[in-house]
Amino acid sequence: MAWNQPGGGREPWKPKGNGNPVDDFLGRLKSQLGIGDSGNGPSWVKPVLIVFALLIVFNCFKLIDERERGVVLRFGKFDRILTPGANMKLPWPIESVTVVNATQVQTVEETVNVLTKDENIVDIKFNAQYTISDPRLYLYGYRDDIVAAGGQQGSETVRQAAESAVREVVGNNSMDAALFERGQLSIVAKDHLQKSLDMYRTGIKVSQFTLPDARFPEEVSDAFNEAINAGQQSDSIKNAAKAYASKIVPEARGTAARIKAEADGYRQASIAKATGDASRFRQLADEYRKSPEVTRKRLYLETMQDVMTRNPKIISGKGNIFYLPAPGGNAPATGTDGVSRPSPAVVAPQPAPPADSSGRGEVRQGREGA
Repeated sequence: MAWNQPGGGREPWKPKGNGNPVDDFLGRLKSQLGIGDSGNGPSWVKPVLIVFALLIVFNCFKLIDERERGVVLRFGKFDRILTPGANMKLPWPIESVTVVNATQVQTVEETVNVLTKDENIVDIKFNAQYTISDPRLYLYGYRDDIVAAGGQQGSETVRQAAESAVREVVGNNSMDAALFERGQLSIVAKDHLQKSLDMYRTGIKVSQFTLPDARFPEEVSDAFNEAINAGQQSDSIKNAAKAYASKIVPEARGTAARIKAEADGYRQASIAKATGDASRFRQLADEYRKSPEVTRKRLYLETMQDVMTRNPKIISGKGNIFYLPAPGGNAPATGTDGVSRPSPAVVAPQPAPPADSSGRGEVRQGREGA
């Protein structure tokens, strides 16, 4: 049959089929599988195709939990991150998903020997807790050899970085700081650890870092315990001295203030008394110049009154003891024979006869008469 006869053959410049590549592909697939338009062919082909289609559909659907994140690779290259909820992706092997638990708190704990700034060795224990902040960097930003041995991703890197941070921080401080000031050292070490993890592109965020324990090596523990006891005794003695100082210093200051106040009062009283005596003497001198006899007698009487009021006993030349009357009553008098007698009345001394102009003889006579 000629190619250009009506109803027979096909034109050689046109492709086989209806010209649609998809239809041509499906047609060739049907012919290879033995499926024709009449529906003849193997009976298992159609169920297999249905199962294959269902697998593709389910492979394109990915459900991500609230605590998880999905890292999508397209032909082995990072494409995107799946958020919690229902997500769609291309079937494998075009796209693959790795699910990461981004909210799980993971812990690394270890004890290391550290050399302090004052050249002492301390066994210090650290505890690091971390979470995943960037799933992409956590999976592909660095290499962690512990994963090949079946370990947890990132734990070896965090352990090494934490140990380096502890050595750096404790190495710049003294042994006392490592033993008794670990709270401040933990804050500084956490900052160093986070900077190291960010520099290594690990996608890990440190949530908590502590130094729960620090002790001396077993070989020198006895010597260090003795040193600690001596330090505690020294602190106890210093505290006792401070307490004593805080007690005695205020008392001493109070005593000094009291003595100073008494001295000031005595000074003022002495000045006032001296001023008064000087003024009285000047007044007496003026009066004596005006009337010497009267002034001498007045001075004699005042002197005898002062002497008699300040002396409760008067011993006469005959051995008799006379008790002057006490305030508010009369006291009995006792003689040399031990017999009580009524107290004699006190007679005011008579003025002595005038003597020389100086008044000394008058005073002497008055005393003899007394």
